[in-house]
Amino acid sequence: MTEVVHEDYEVSSEGAVRHWEIPYARLEDTSPTPTSAACVTSAVAGTEMTGTILTIDATNSFAVIDFTHSMVYRHDVRTVLTYNPGVAENGWQALNIGDVVYYDGSASMPAGVYLSVSPLNTGGTANPIFGHIVPAPSPTGFDTDSALFPLAAGVAGNTHRVAVMQEGA
Repeated sequence: MTEVVHEDYEVSSEGAVRHWEIPYARLEDTSPTPTSAACVTSAVAGTEMTGTILTIDATNSFAVIDFTHSMVYRHDVRTVLTYNPGVAENGWQALNIGDVVYYDGSASMPAGVYLSVSPLNTGGTANPIFGHIVPAPSPTGFDTDSALFPLAAGVAGNTHRVAVMQEGA
């Protein structure tokens, strides 16, 4: 068989930005909200593609998601580290620069919070890596907010808004 050079093979490469329309039905949270974390369902737990929702098209049930590797967005991250399987949170960890952040679809997560530092959800299934906590520009005039870390785990958990460098696709 003769090989053919296709003129239309390239889908995306310039600028390394990855914004893709994903049907709501393929998202773990099927009612997405712009600026929230997103997780595209997969056949294998822990391997899901994750990113940040930029916009939604409710009429056609599509979300435009940024899957760009190393893009940094501020997200709410829960300090939960472990769960009592099938029940609720039972261990927490202070958040620090460099910590791995996971997309966590556990029912015990507060409304609108999709990220935690727990590698497993309440069912004991692997959570996909979303990214890593990084310093952000400081609102107090210093270069970054590094001096604020670590952020308290809390006696029964906390949620902190931090900069997360996403793993991307």
